[in-house]
Amino acid sequence: MFQPLGFEQKSVLTSLGRMVYYTNSGVPWSDFAQAETLVFLHGFGGGSSAYEWSKVYPAFASEYKIIAPDLIGWGESEHIERNYQIEDYLTTIGEFLTQISSIPVTVVASSLTAAFIIRLAIARPELFKSLILTTPAGLADFGNDYSRSFFAQLISTPILDRILYSTGLATANGIRSFLEQRQFARPSRISEEIVDAYLESAKQPNAEYAALSFVRGDLCFDLSTYIGQLTTPTAIIWGQKSQFTGPEIGQRLAATNPQAIKVFQQLEDVGLTPQLELPAVTIGLIRRFLPLLA
Repeated sequence: MFQPLGFEQKSVLTSLGRMVYYTNSGVPWSDFAQAETLVFLHGFGGGSSAYEWSKVYPAFASEYKIIAPDLIGWGESEHIERNYQIEDYLTTIGEFLTQISSIPVTVVASSLTAAFIIRLAIARPELFKSLILTTPAGLADFGNDYSRSFFAQLISTPILDRILYSTGLATANGIRSFLEQRQFARPSRISEEIVDAYLESAKQPNAEYAALSFVRGDLCFDLSTYIGQLTTPTAIIWGQKSQFTGPEIGQRLAATNPQAIKVFQQLEDVGLTPQLELPAVTIGLIRRFLPLLA
């Protein structure tokens, strides 16, 4: 997997297996004092992994201890043969955070994973100092349920789901098509490196289990029924051209809890993953939000 300079691969053991993460423990970052921890959590999609944040988190390596994991079922972490459920990720992310830090951390997370983090912060607020989230959506928010879409229904067909994954999702053309249609506002911003990184993750043994659980809609929920309970200081970044989860959903979610959600920043001409599409802008916003949420 792609690994930025000065970052080393480590792992912890969760109840669903080994969870790999990348941290700034090598030269030149090992010479810097790192008082606080920043955790970067990737979203879901064909071939997702910690690579998603790799253009952003090195910018903070001289000031923070950086932790960027591959979630269970993705990247180089354990790939169990199971239909993954929401509770699997709430449990394993909680176990992971407990093991990598004894004090509350700031979590930077994207899309459906960011929605999971909101639920986890409600259940276990002692784990979190603050949250910076890009497009946090449960994909069934305010009744807009992705799992009822044609593609989600199609991919729910046994046997056909494995065929569609191997021939459509886990190929270079399939990855590029997914990124163009789902994640990026401008296809010209998709580099060969991005496609290669996603493809490498998508081709890991048993990678189809987590991916199909996501694409079928097994992990969807209505975030609007939870977000009002959030107390952790939070900032939200939302790409104006996010597919299925437009900024109007984000604005409604943010308006539900203005006490916890301190900032809602919409980005024009950006899709679901500003951390890949406009990493420099994303870095600038994170730097702006960290002191506001302290």
